[in-house]
Amino acid sequence: MKITLVLIISLVSSLFSVEASSALADTIEKVKPSVVGIGTYNRLNSPRANLRGTGFVIADHLVATNAHVLPESLNQQQKEKLVIFIGQGRSPEIRFVSLVASDTEHDLAILRVEGQALQALTLSQQKVREGELYAFTGFPIGAVLGLYPVTHRGIISSITPVVIPARNANELSLAQLKRLKSPYNIYQLDATAYPGNSGSPLYHPKLVK
Repeated sequence: MKITLVLIISLVSSLFSVEASSALADTIEKVKPSVVGIGTYNRLNSPRANLRGTGFVIADHLVATNAHVLPESLNQQQKEKLVIFIGQGRSPEIRFVSLVASDTEHDLAILRVEGQALQALTLSQQKVREGELYAFTGFPIGAVLGLYPVTHRGIISSITPVVIPARNANELSLAQLKRLKSPYNIYQLDATAYPGNSGSPLYHPKLVK
């Protein structure tokens, strides 16, 4: 099953004004309860939990993340499970999840969460423009000291087709050739990001509800 999602949640209207900084601070408070860690849990391992990346809640029991954040396989013999980490600090809540859908072409995955409903963000259809400022919140430094979300921001530096440049045809793979026929646009973000940021939501204060 394939899925296509626009993972755009918000926009900052003023780059350096005090008002914009205050709006972003208010928005971070709204966003953080919906940002979760994505990882695995194996009761026979030490440590038992392993944080692999970030996700965010899009419905009461659904979480969106990048497909590459998920492990290729789980250790069935040791009953290793796919989980999310909720909350903040040294003792986050751990919930088991199951894979609902994965789209490796667009690097997206949807997970279903067990237990009580979670606070969801609202996906936006707002048009994105080059030069606009966005923020994203995730877990770039892992969870060695506990689960602590980190927020970065940067501008949309370019909107380009999802095609990796090649010096000649010999360097193009079959997958790249297929993309050349009907490429979709991606947003290049001029911001600091790390592997643990994968799956983080992009957002703007005025569009977060």
